[in-house]
Amino acid sequence: MPGEPRAVALVKLSSLGDVIHALPVAEALAAALPRTRLVWLVERREAALLRDHPALDEVIDVDTRAWRSARTPGQVVEVVRGIIALRRRLRAAEFDVALDLQGLVKSGAVARVTGAPLRIGFAAGCSRERLSALFTNRRVTPPSEARHVVDQYLSLLAPLGVTVAPGRARFRLATRAAAESRIDDFFVGVGLKPRHRLVVLNPGAGRSNKRWPVTRFRALAERLCHEAGAQVLVLWGPSEGDAARAIVEIAPPRPALAPPTDLDELTAVVRRASVMVAADTGPLHLAAAVGTPCVGLYGPTSGARNGPYGAGHRVLAAPDGRMASIEVATVLEAVLEVLAR
Repeated sequence: MPGEPRAVALVKLSSLGDVIHALPVAEALAAALPRTRLVWLVERREAALLRDHPALDEVIDVDTRAWRSARTPGQVVEVVRGIIALRRRLRAAEFDVALDLQGLVKSGAVARVTGAPLRIGFAAGCSRERLSALFTNRRVTPPSEARHVVDQYLSLLAPLGVTVAPGRARFRLATRAAAESRIDDFFVGVGLKPRHRLVVLNPGAGRSNKRWPVTRFRALAERLCHEAGAQVLVLWGPSEGDAARAIVEIAPPRPALAPPTDLDELTAVVRRASVMVAADTGPLHLAAAVGTPCVGLYGPTSGARNGPYGAGHRVLAAPDGRMASIEVATVLEAVLEVLAR
């Protein structure tokens, strides 16, 4: 399109890891088009990650989870009212461009509702849901060298004349003083020293087939504490408390159990780690985004496409796609290699 667009809508609704992977798109646009207004449309749960982001002018919550869960007539009425209000708000923003970074029917529909005359998305064969291409009018096939999903997202900027070389993406995440202070207090209370051979373990994942067995995490924690002299901290999220407690309940010296954390506190924790060990899940990608070296454990998903982005990380892929096939000794060796750098 001629000239610099006045306003661009970035549509990346969820999940945490996917939103993190899309952050470099906002950074690249802000650097290349400094006068363009950048607005990110995101699910309510992930919106906290984008709050006050320096590359963004506005963040708009799009609660599609509530839309899908509406059952009663009253709930349906509220959803319809919400969609009408959202459409009115988006049309008032007068977007010139909408970028569908998600490649789903729902994200394509949201991009269409913006009313932007130029709607950029992935070609049907590159989308997670082929029908999403029906809602865009400029469709991009990522180049072969864009193997990682971060670089694939950045390839959608080509129609705007913006390019970022693979491996050169930039991430920024806000630092929240209150969250940093709370995590500092927690570290002092349990005797942990930030970045002093501190290994953070995250046993959770969104899907069961992406989780490394809790017994393996426990065995890894034992060897790190008893043989390697490392500090170990175990993270946990909703419904993961029992698994985390099973990992820390070993003979002393034992790992520390993290407190409940929101996104700001989780960011503060992973900033303090010497290395993060996790499956293909949001906290792993959050750690990579703040510059913490990671050991990523991969079974059903591709480490080449979805691994921790950037240099200095290790990706351990199960040869048969089953997480249980990744051995404790292999993970321990990778962690010790990272700690030795």
